[in-house]
Amino acid sequence: MKRRVVVTGLGTINPIGHDTASTWEGIKAGKNGIDAITLFDISKQKPYLAGEVKNFNVEEYMSPKEAKRLDRTTIFALIAAEEAYRDGELAEAEINGDRFGVFVGSGMGGSQTLYDETKKIFERGADRMNPFFIPNAIINLVGGNIAIKYQAKGASISIVSACSSATNSIGEAFHYIRDGYLDLILTGGSEAPINEMGVGGFSVMRAISPCLDRDRASIPFDLERSGFVMAEGAGILLIEELEHARKRNAKIYAEIVGYHSNCDAFHITQPDEKAEGITKCMKSAMSDGDVSPEWIDFISPHGTSTYYNDRLETKGIKQAFGEHAHKISIGATKSMHGHSLGAVGGIETIITVKAMADSIVPPTINYRVPDPECDLDYTPNESKKREIRYALKNSLGFGGHNATLVLKKWES
Repeated sequence: MKRRVVVTGLGTINPIGHDTASTWEGIKAGKNGIDAITLFDISKQKPYLAGEVKNFNVEEYMSPKEAKRLDRTTIFALIAAEEAYRDGELAEAEINGDRFGVFVGSGMGGSQTLYDETKKIFERGADRMNPFFIPNAIINLVGGNIAIKYQAKGASISIVSACSSATNSIGEAFHYIRDGYLDLILTGGSEAPINEMGVGGFSVMRAISPCLDRDRASIPFDLERSGFVMAEGAGILLIEELEHARKRNAKIYAEIVGYHSNCDAFHITQPDEKAEGITKCMKSAMSDGDVSPEWIDFISPHGTSTYYNDRLETKGIKQAFGEHAHKISIGATKSMHGHSLGAVGGIETIITVKAMADSIVPPTINYRVPDPECDLDYTPNESKKREIRYALKNSLGFGGHNATLVLKKWES
Protein backbone atom coordinates (compact mmCIF):
# COMPACT_ATOMS: atom_id res chain seq x y z
CA MET A 1 0.00 0.00 0.00
CA LYS A 2 1.37 3.41 -1.00
CA ARG A 3 1.88 5.83 1.88
CA ARG A 4 0.46 9.36 1.69
CA VAL A 5 2.85 12.31 1.61
CA VAL A 6 2.06 15.82 2.86
CA VAL A 7 3.75 19.23 2.94
CA THR A 8 4.35 20.45 6.50
CA GLY A 9 6.93 23.23 6.13
CA LEU A 10 7.77 26.00 3.65
CA GLY A 11 10.87 28.14 3.24
CA THR A 12 12.05 30.52 0.54
CA ILE A 13 14.20 33.53 -0.24
CA ASN A 14 13.85 35.06 -3.70
CA PRO A 15 13.46 38.38 -5.57
CA ILE A 16 9.94 38.89 -4.19
CA GLY A 17 10.60 38.23 -0.49
CA HIS A 18 12.94 36.87 2.15
CA ASP A 19 10.40 34.36 3.46
CA THR A 20 7.22 32.57 2.47
CA ALA A 21 4.79 35.12 3.92
CA SER A 22 6.31 38.15 2.17
CA THR A 23 6.74 36.19 -1.05
CA TRP A 24 3.10 35.13 -1.14
CA GLU A 25 1.86 38.64 -0.37
CA GLY A 26 4.02 39.99 -3.19
CA ILE A 27 2.87 37.31 -5.62
CA LYS A 28 -0.81 37.98 -4.89
CA ALA A 29 -0.24 41.69 -5.44
CA GLY A 30 1.61 41.18 -8.72
CA LYS A 31 4.92 42.55 -7.41
CA ASN A 32 7.72 42.75 -9.97
CA GLY A 33 11.06 41.60 -8.51
CA ILE A 34 13.02 42.18 -11.72
CA ASP A 35 15.40 45.14 -12.02
CA ALA A 36 18.88 46.22 -13.08
CA ILE A 37 21.82 44.00 -12.12
CA THR A 38 23.78 45.26 -9.10
CA LEU A 39 25.73 42.16 -8.04
CA PHE A 40 28.58 42.81 -10.48
CA ASP A 41 29.85 45.48 -12.85
CA ILE A 42 27.80 45.01 -15.99
CA SER A 43 29.70 47.67 -17.98
CA LYS A 44 32.01 45.11 -19.60
CA GLN A 45 29.12 42.93 -20.81
CA LYS A 46 25.83 43.47 -22.58
CA PRO A 47 23.36 45.05 -20.13
CA TYR A 48 20.66 42.79 -18.76
CA LEU A 49 18.05 42.79 -16.04
CA ALA A 50 17.84 40.13 -13.32
CA GLY A 51 15.80 38.93 -10.38
CA GLU A 52 18.17 39.61 -7.48
CA VAL A 53 17.34 39.03 -3.83
CA LYS A 54 16.77 42.58 -2.62
CA ASN A 55 18.22 44.24 0.52
CA PHE A 56 20.04 41.06 1.48
CA ASN A 57 22.28 41.20 4.55
CA VAL A 58 23.78 37.80 5.20
CA GLU A 59 24.69 38.74 8.78
CA GLU A 60 20.99 38.67 9.65
CA TYR A 61 21.16 34.90 9.12
CA MET A 62 24.66 33.75 10.07
CA SER A 63 28.02 34.96 11.33
CA PRO A 64 30.42 36.70 8.93
CA LYS A 65 32.89 33.83 9.45
CA GLU A 66 30.35 31.21 8.40
CA ALA A 67 29.15 33.28 5.44
CA LYS A 68 32.71 33.76 4.22
CA ARG A 69 33.14 30.00 3.99
CA LEU A 70 30.00 29.40 1.95
CA ASP A 71 28.95 30.08 -1.63
CA ARG A 72 25.86 32.28 -2.09
CA THR A 73 23.94 29.27 -3.44
CA THR A 74 24.49 27.33 -0.21
CA ILE A 75 23.70 30.38 1.90
CA PHE A 76 20.30 30.74 0.22
CA ALA A 77 19.64 27.01 0.66
CA LEU A 78 20.43 27.17 4.38
CA ILE A 79 18.18 30.22 4.86
CA ALA A 80 15.23 28.59 3.11
CA ALA A 81 15.80 25.26 4.88
CA GLU A 82 15.85 27.02 8.26
CA GLU A 83 12.47 28.59 7.57
CA ALA A 84 10.99 25.26 6.43
CA TYR A 85 12.48 23.48 9.47
CA ARG A 86 11.05 26.07 11.87
CA ASP A 87 7.74 26.26 10.02
CA GLY A 88 7.45 22.50 10.36
CA GLU A 89 8.22 22.79 14.09
CA LEU A 90 10.89 20.11 13.87
CA ALA A 91 13.01 21.63 16.64
CA GLU A 92 10.36 20.56 19.16
CA ALA A 93 9.78 17.14 17.58
CA GLU A 94 11.41 13.81 18.31
CA ILE A 95 12.90 12.84 14.96
CA ASN A 96 14.69 9.64 13.98
CA GLY A 97 17.64 11.06 12.05
CA ASP A 98 18.05 7.84 10.09
CA ARG A 99 14.56 8.37 8.62
CA PHE A 100 15.17 12.06 7.83
CA GLY A 101 16.59 12.99 4.41
CA VAL A 102 17.64 15.95 2.29
CA PHE A 103 16.91 16.11 -1.45
CA VAL A 104 18.09 19.55 -2.61
CA GLY A 105 19.21 20.22 -6.16
CA SER A 106 20.89 23.02 -8.09
CA GLY A 107 21.51 23.62 -11.75
CA MET A 108 24.90 25.33 -11.48
CA GLY A 109 25.85 24.95 -7.82
CA GLY A 110 28.59 27.25 -6.54
CA SER A 111 28.94 29.27 -9.74
CA GLN A 112 30.28 32.37 -7.95
CA THR A 113 32.95 30.24 -6.30
CA LEU A 114 33.84 28.64 -9.64
CA TYR A 115 34.17 32.05 -11.26
CA ASP A 116 36.17 33.66 -8.45
CA GLU A 117 38.61 30.79 -8.00
CA THR A 118 39.18 30.22 -11.73
CA LYS A 119 39.95 33.91 -12.08
CA LYS A 120 42.34 33.64 -9.13
CA ILE A 121 44.26 30.80 -10.83
CA PHE A 122 45.07 33.01 -13.81
CA GLU A 123 45.87 36.08 -11.72
CA ARG A 124 47.74 34.58 -8.74
CA GLY A 125 48.26 30.87 -9.37
CA ALA A 126 46.49 27.70 -8.23
CA ASP A 127 48.30 27.65 -4.87
CA ARG A 128 46.35 30.77 -3.85
CA MET A 129 42.94 29.18 -4.26
CA ASN A 130 40.46 29.17 -1.39
CA PRO A 131 40.67 25.88 0.57
CA PHE A 132 36.87 25.86 0.55
CA PHE A 133 36.81 25.87 -3.25
CA ILE A 134 35.84 22.22 -3.70
CA PRO A 135 33.22 22.07 -0.89
CA ASN A 136 31.61 25.22 -2.29
CA ALA A 137 31.78 24.21 -5.94
CA ILE A 138 30.37 20.68 -5.80
CA ILE A 139 26.60 20.67 -6.00
CA ASN A 140 25.98 17.90 -3.47
CA LEU A 141 27.15 20.07 -0.59
CA VAL A 142 24.31 22.54 -1.14
CA GLY A 143 22.08 19.86 0.39
CA GLY A 144 24.94 18.30 2.35
CA ASN A 145 25.29 21.41 4.51
CA ILE A 146 21.59 21.23 5.32
CA ALA A 147 21.89 17.57 6.29
CA ILE A 148 24.84 18.33 8.58
CA LYS A 149 23.06 21.24 10.26
CA TYR A 150 19.91 19.24 11.07
CA GLN A 151 21.51 15.81 11.50
CA ALA A 152 19.46 14.33 8.69
CA LYS A 153 21.17 10.95 8.40
CA GLY A 154 18.91 9.38 5.80
CA ALA A 155 19.56 9.71 2.07
CA SER A 156 21.05 13.06 1.00
CA ILE A 157 20.63 13.26 -2.76
CA SER A 158 21.37 16.20 -5.05
CA ILE A 159 19.63 16.02 -8.41
CA VAL A 160 21.06 18.04 -11.29
CA SER A 161 18.64 18.35 -14.19
CA ALA A 162 19.11 22.00 -15.14
CA CYS A 163 15.92 24.00 -14.59
CA SER A 164 14.03 20.88 -13.49
CA SER A 165 16.40 20.20 -10.59
CA ALA A 166 14.17 21.36 -7.73
CA THR A 167 10.99 19.81 -9.13
CA ASN A 168 12.80 16.53 -9.74
CA SER A 169 14.18 16.70 -6.18
CA ILE A 170 10.69 17.17 -4.71
CA GLY A 171 9.26 14.41 -6.87
CA GLU A 172 11.96 11.87 -6.04
CA ALA A 173 11.66 12.78 -2.35
CA PHE A 174 7.91 12.22 -2.60
CA HIS A 175 8.43 8.73 -4.01
CA TYR A 176 11.10 7.95 -1.41
CA ILE A 177 8.62 8.66 1.38
CA ARG A 178 5.63 7.12 -0.37
CA ASP A 179 7.54 3.89 -0.90
CA GLY A 180 8.69 3.68 2.72
CA TYR A 181 12.39 4.52 2.57
CA LEU A 182 12.18 7.71 4.66
CA ASP A 183 9.59 9.51 6.82
CA LEU A 184 10.45 13.16 6.20
CA ILE A 185 12.66 15.11 3.79
CA LEU A 186 13.77 18.70 3.30
CA THR A 187 13.60 19.14 -0.45
CA GLY A 188 13.78 21.74 -3.22
CA GLY A 189 16.53 23.76 -4.85
CA SER A 190 18.87 26.73 -4.61
CA GLU A 191 20.72 28.88 -7.13
CA ALA A 192 22.85 32.04 -7.26
CA PRO A 193 23.93 32.43 -10.91
CA ILE A 194 23.93 36.22 -11.27
CA ASN A 195 27.61 36.79 -11.98
CA GLU A 196 29.84 37.41 -15.00
CA MET A 197 30.04 33.71 -15.84
CA GLY A 198 26.38 32.85 -15.38
CA VAL A 199 24.94 35.85 -17.17
CA GLY A 200 27.66 35.79 -19.83
CA GLY A 201 27.13 32.11 -20.56
CA PHE A 202 23.39 32.38 -21.08
CA SER A 203 23.86 35.66 -22.96
CA VAL A 204 26.01 34.16 -25.71
CA MET A 205 23.36 31.44 -26.11
CA ARG A 206 20.82 34.24 -26.69
CA ALA A 207 18.59 32.72 -24.03
CA ILE A 208 18.26 35.87 -21.90
CA SER A 209 15.85 38.66 -22.79
CA PRO A 210 17.72 41.74 -24.09
CA CYS A 211 14.82 43.97 -23.05
CA LEU A 212 15.80 46.64 -20.49
CA ASP A 213 12.23 47.57 -19.61
CA ARG A 214 11.61 45.72 -16.34
CA ASP A 215 7.91 45.48 -17.17
CA ARG A 216 8.48 43.85 -20.57
CA ALA A 217 11.50 41.63 -19.96
CA SER A 218 9.94 38.53 -18.39
CA ILE A 219 6.57 38.17 -20.12
CA PRO A 220 5.61 34.49 -20.35
CA PHE A 221 3.16 33.54 -23.11
CA ASP A 222 3.11 37.12 -24.47
CA LEU A 223 3.68 37.40 -28.23
CA GLU A 224 6.54 39.89 -27.64
CA ARG A 225 8.53 37.61 -25.30
CA SER A 226 12.24 37.60 -26.07
CA GLY A 227 13.90 35.32 -23.52
CA PHE A 228 14.04 34.61 -19.81
CA VAL A 229 15.32 36.84 -17.01
CA MET A 230 17.92 35.20 -14.80
CA ALA A 231 17.19 35.15 -11.07
CA GLU A 232 18.47 33.75 -7.79
CA GLY A 233 17.06 32.31 -4.59
CA ALA A 234 15.96 29.08 -2.96
CA GLY A 235 12.75 27.18 -2.27
CA ILE A 236 12.75 24.36 0.29
CA LEU A 237 9.77 22.30 1.46
CA LEU A 238 9.46 19.91 4.37
CA ILE A 239 7.48 16.88 3.23
CA GLU A 240 6.60 13.84 5.31
CA GLU A 241 4.52 10.73 5.59
CA LEU A 242 0.96 11.54 6.68
CA GLU A 243 0.81 9.43 9.85
CA HIS A 244 4.25 10.69 10.88
CA ALA A 245 2.92 14.24 10.57
CA ARG A 246 -0.28 13.44 12.44
CA LYS A 247 1.56 11.82 15.35
CA ARG A 248 3.43 15.04 16.01
CA ASN A 249 0.37 17.23 15.34
CA ALA A 250 2.07 19.00 12.46
CA LYS A 251 0.12 21.54 10.43
CA ILE A 252 -0.45 20.31 6.90
CA TYR A 253 -0.43 22.61 3.88
CA ALA A 254 -1.12 20.22 1.01
CA GLU A 255 -0.71 16.66 -0.20
CA ILE A 256 1.59 15.52 -3.00
CA VAL A 257 -0.18 12.79 -4.94
CA GLY A 258 1.67 12.32 -8.24
CA TYR A 259 5.00 12.78 -10.00
CA HIS A 260 6.71 11.85 -13.22
CA SER A 261 9.91 12.73 -15.04
CA ASN A 262 11.09 11.98 -18.55
CA CYS A 263 13.37 13.28 -21.30
CA ASP A 264 12.62 14.62 -24.77
CA ALA A 265 15.92 13.15 -26.04
CA PHE A 266 15.63 15.73 -28.80
CA HIS A 267 17.98 18.71 -28.44
CA ILE A 268 20.45 20.13 -25.90
CA THR A 269 18.35 23.26 -25.28
CA GLN A 270 15.16 23.24 -27.38
CA PRO A 271 12.02 21.34 -26.34
CA ASP A 272 10.62 18.64 -28.60
CA GLU A 273 8.69 20.36 -31.40
CA LYS A 274 5.82 17.87 -31.05
CA ALA A 275 5.70 18.48 -27.27
CA GLU A 276 5.45 14.73 -26.77
CA GLY A 277 7.77 14.67 -23.75
CA ILE A 278 5.94 17.23 -21.61
CA THR A 279 2.56 15.82 -22.71
CA LYS A 280 3.51 12.31 -21.57
CA CYS A 281 5.09 13.69 -18.39
CA MET A 282 1.89 15.44 -17.30
CA LYS A 283 -0.27 12.43 -18.19
CA SER A 284 2.01 10.03 -16.32
CA ALA A 285 2.19 12.26 -13.24
CA MET A 286 -1.60 12.34 -13.08
CA SER A 287 -1.72 8.57 -13.57
CA ASP A 288 0.81 8.16 -10.77
CA GLY A 289 -1.61 9.96 -8.45
CA ASP A 290 -4.80 8.38 -9.82
CA VAL A 291 -5.94 11.87 -10.80
CA SER A 292 -8.27 12.46 -13.75
CA PRO A 293 -7.26 15.35 -16.07
CA GLU A 294 -10.61 17.10 -15.56
CA TRP A 295 -9.85 17.41 -11.84
CA ILE A 296 -6.96 19.83 -12.42
CA ASP A 297 -7.92 23.43 -11.61
CA PHE A 298 -4.53 25.17 -11.76
CA ILE A 299 -1.18 24.73 -13.48
CA SER A 300 2.03 26.40 -12.38
CA PRO A 301 3.85 26.26 -15.73
CA HIS A 302 7.53 26.41 -16.50
CA GLY A 303 6.60 29.53 -18.49
CA THR A 304 10.07 30.99 -19.07
CA SER A 305 9.18 33.79 -21.53
CA THR A 306 11.15 32.11 -24.32
CA TYR A 307 9.64 31.53 -27.75
CA TYR A 308 9.97 27.75 -27.79
CA ASN A 309 9.19 26.92 -24.16
CA ASP A 310 5.94 28.86 -23.90
CA ARG A 311 4.61 27.75 -27.26
CA LEU A 312 5.46 24.08 -26.77
CA GLU A 313 4.40 23.92 -23.12
CA THR A 314 1.04 25.34 -24.21
CA LYS A 315 0.86 22.72 -26.92
CA GLY A 316 1.66 20.00 -24.39
CA ILE A 317 -1.05 21.19 -22.01
CA LYS A 318 -3.63 21.14 -24.79
CA GLN A 319 -2.54 17.65 -25.83
CA ALA A 320 -2.64 16.35 -22.27
CA PHE A 321 -5.98 17.90 -21.31
CA GLY A 322 -7.95 18.32 -24.51
CA GLU A 323 -10.91 20.70 -24.14
CA HIS A 324 -10.37 20.89 -20.39
CA ALA A 325 -7.12 22.79 -21.03
CA HIS A 326 -9.17 25.94 -21.62
CA LYS A 327 -10.86 25.58 -18.22
CA ILE A 328 -7.59 25.44 -16.27
CA SER A 329 -6.17 28.58 -14.65
CA ILE A 330 -2.46 29.10 -15.33
CA GLY A 331 -0.25 31.51 -13.41
CA ALA A 332 3.27 32.09 -14.77
CA THR A 333 5.03 33.63 -11.78
CA LYS A 334 8.43 33.94 -13.48
CA SER A 335 6.90 37.18 -14.75
CA MET A 336 7.51 38.41 -11.17
CA HIS A 337 10.49 36.53 -9.72
CA GLY A 338 12.37 35.60 -12.89
CA HIS A 339 14.02 32.28 -13.65
CA SER A 340 16.28 30.97 -10.88
CA LEU A 341 17.23 27.86 -12.85
CA GLY A 342 17.64 24.87 -10.52
CA ALA A 343 15.86 26.62 -7.65
CA VAL A 344 12.74 27.83 -9.39
CA GLY A 345 10.75 24.59 -9.13
CA GLY A 346 11.00 24.80 -5.34
CA ILE A 347 9.93 28.43 -5.25
CA GLU A 348 7.01 27.80 -7.61
CA THR A 349 5.88 24.69 -5.75
CA ILE A 350 5.68 26.77 -2.57
CA ILE A 351 3.63 29.38 -4.46
CA THR A 352 1.37 26.59 -5.73
CA VAL A 353 0.84 25.26 -2.20
CA LYS A 354 -0.12 28.74 -0.98
CA ALA A 355 -2.42 29.25 -3.98
CA MET A 356 -4.28 26.06 -3.12
CA ALA A 357 -4.54 26.92 0.57
CA ASP A 358 -5.91 30.41 -0.08
CA SER A 359 -7.94 29.63 -3.22
CA ILE A 360 -6.11 32.36 -5.15
CA VAL A 361 -4.64 31.97 -8.64
CA PRO A 362 -1.39 33.95 -8.97
CA PRO A 363 -1.15 36.25 -11.99
CA THR A 364 1.04 36.41 -15.06
CA ILE A 365 1.95 40.10 -14.80
CA ASN A 366 2.77 42.50 -17.64
CA TYR A 367 0.85 40.34 -20.10
CA ARG A 368 -0.27 42.58 -22.98
CA VAL A 369 -0.05 41.01 -26.43
CA PRO A 370 -1.77 37.63 -26.90
CA ASP A 371 0.04 34.99 -28.93
CA PRO A 372 -2.32 32.98 -31.18
CA GLU A 373 -0.29 29.85 -30.38
CA CYS A 374 -0.53 30.51 -26.63
CA ASP A 375 -4.28 30.68 -26.19
CA LEU A 376 -5.00 29.39 -22.68
CA ASP A 377 -6.07 31.22 -19.51
CA TYR A 378 -2.80 32.65 -18.17
CA THR A 379 -4.49 34.79 -15.49
CA PRO A 380 -3.29 38.08 -17.00
CA ASN A 381 -2.02 40.84 -14.71
CA GLU A 382 -4.18 40.27 -11.62
CA SER A 383 -4.64 37.35 -9.25
CA LYS A 384 -8.13 35.91 -8.95
CA LYS A 385 -10.17 33.86 -6.53
CA ARG A 386 -10.73 30.25 -7.49
CA GLU A 387 -11.09 27.01 -5.58
CA ILE A 388 -8.05 24.90 -6.40
CA ARG A 389 -8.54 21.31 -5.39
CA TYR A 390 -5.86 19.81 -7.62
CA ALA A 391 -2.84 21.59 -9.09
CA LEU A 392 -0.03 20.63 -11.39
CA LYS A 393 3.53 22.00 -11.41
CA ASN A 394 5.69 21.72 -14.55
CA SER A 395 9.43 22.21 -14.95
CA LEU A 396 11.45 21.81 -18.13
CA GLY A 397 15.24 21.84 -18.35
CA PHE A 398 18.02 22.04 -20.94
CA GLY A 399 18.79 18.55 -22.16
CA GLY A 400 15.11 17.78 -22.59
CA HIS A 401 14.35 17.18 -18.91
CA ASN A 402 10.66 17.30 -17.96
CA ALA A 403 9.26 17.03 -14.44
CA THR A 404 5.66 17.29 -13.23
CA LEU A 405 4.20 17.26 -9.73
CA VAL A 406 0.51 16.84 -8.90
CA LEU A 407 -0.68 18.35 -5.62
CA LYS A 408 -3.98 18.16 -3.79
CA LYS A 409 -5.49 20.73 -1.47
CA TRP A 410 -5.39 19.55 2.12
CA GLU A 411 -8.84 18.73 3.42
CA SER A 412 -8.66 17.48 6.99
